[in-house]
Amino acid sequence: MNLDQIIFTFSLDEQQRFIQYLQKRNKRTDAKNIDLFKLIAKQELSSKEICNTLYNTKNKDAYHALRKRLYQSLIDFTANTNLEEENSIDIQIIKYILASRTFLIHKQYRVAYKILDKAETLAQEHLLFPLLNEIYHTKIQYAYTNHSENIDVLIGKFKVNQKNVHIEDELNIVYAKIRQVINQITYKGEIIDFETLLTNTLKEHNITISDSMSFKSLYQLMTIISISAFVTNDYLRIEPFLIATYNTLQEHKNKDKELYYHTQVLYLIANTLFRNKKFEMSLLYLNKMHDQMLLARKKYYNAFTLKHHLLLALNYNYSNEPKKAISILEGFIIKKHPDIETLLDIYLSLIMCYFQQNEFKKAQSIFSKFYHTNKWYEEKAGKEWVIKKNLIEILLHLELGNIDLMESRLSSFKRIYNPYLRSIDQQRVIRYLHLVELYYKKPEIITSKSFFDTVENSFVWIDAEREDIFVMSFYAWLKSKMERNSLYETTLNLIEKAKKN
Repeated sequence: MNLDQIIFTFSLDEQQRFIQYLQKRNKRTDAKNIDLFKLIAKQELSSKEICNTLYNTKNKDAYHALRKRLYQSLIDFTANTNLEEENSIDIQIIKYILASRTFLIHKQYRVAYKILDKAETLAQEHLLFPLLNEIYHTKIQYAYTNHSENIDVLIGKFKVNQKNVHIEDELNIVYAKIRQVINQITYKGEIIDFETLLTNTLKEHNITISDSMSFKSLYQLMTIISISAFVTNDYLRIEPFLIATYNTLQEHKNKDKELYYHTQVLYLIANTLFRNKKFEMSLLYLNKMHDQMLLARKKYYNAFTLKHHLLLALNYNYSNEPKKAISILEGFIIKKHPDIETLLDIYLSLIMCYFQQNEFKKAQSIFSKFYHTNKWYEEKAGKEWVIKKNLIEILLHLELGNIDLMESRLSSFKRIYNPYLRSIDQQRVIRYLHLVELYYKKPEIITSKSFFDTVENSFVWIDAEREDIFVMSFYAWLKSKMERNSLYETTLNLIEKAKKN
């Protein structure tokens, strides 16, 4: 039971409403549940300190009992709130179905069918296939009582709708399978031919894009495609599909109801545009995302705030506004948040920004907060994140003149990660570190033609437009040394050239 993580998801408005909810339910004036909630929400004290604050003694039994009661209250409040805020269309249709069945039992057939017709129209407009299934099921069951109903037409509608339900179910299965695979790749470092897997999985489940897909299904499809770009580092290929699909969603009847999915879709597009170095367009979609985050009394604001601000800062950083980027990231160096993965991305991004501005001591101060093992970070943020972290740390120690530490980290990296990098055909990371090693052993060779030729022959260069922006950032460090130019200026020049290609 993690009360902290549940409470962190609450917006300020939800916190106030929950306190009011507790105040109405509390029968005793000395109840401590509100005090406990406020102390956890402040994120200032440990669990032990909260216990001592509430009871002035180490009364663990009373404290744990209080936490259990608060936990149950949080569940009840969340469930009640969701029922109250649930889209009125869904609730209305369910009411129509239940009412019609009652009237059918009492042989009020004409009234029942008028209500079912209303329910059918609403469900069709909003592509609510499971509810349509219930409506057709009921209509077919009592078709013998309605002489104006053509049962063959009704059965035809039912079968078409069953196909739509089946597609939703199949896509949900595909989505689950692909997400499981991405976890194996990201967090366990397993080697998988993802593109073949994706193609075969979609084919196996007969998934094709259709205008009749629900909002959730289209979101899941966009997520699957985005995952393929993450694995293959080819975001350029998926950009047209994501934007075209989003335009379809804009016409969707349920776009206002599906606030969470709508916000997530905007993030997927903004992230893709950033990875494709289209920063102005990415910022445009981030603004749309922020607008969605403010809706429904900021219901999902906390869930998305880290992702939104991280991507916002990265866009500013690569748009020659590093101070603005750093200011945003510094504001999110917090101890706790349910989205640990994005929180770690923020830490690493701030280190990168400091590094690009030659603020090496500040970068080192953030590194000092990484006190867990590599294995722990792999489980929380993935193998790729840990590799980036270790690469930056090696470069940082080199810049700070900590040669012994740098050599130790380099040796450790090669022993642990070189076999994995070879297995996923990422030889260029190994070659990159080899060049870094050549440079620190003989700094004078960095500007020589022979070193330049070595660099040129060390990598298989791909189209700059498709090259990963973070890979370019690492290469920029080497290039800045070769050209005796500032790292940040070199980075922006590389990005600008890539945008013009």
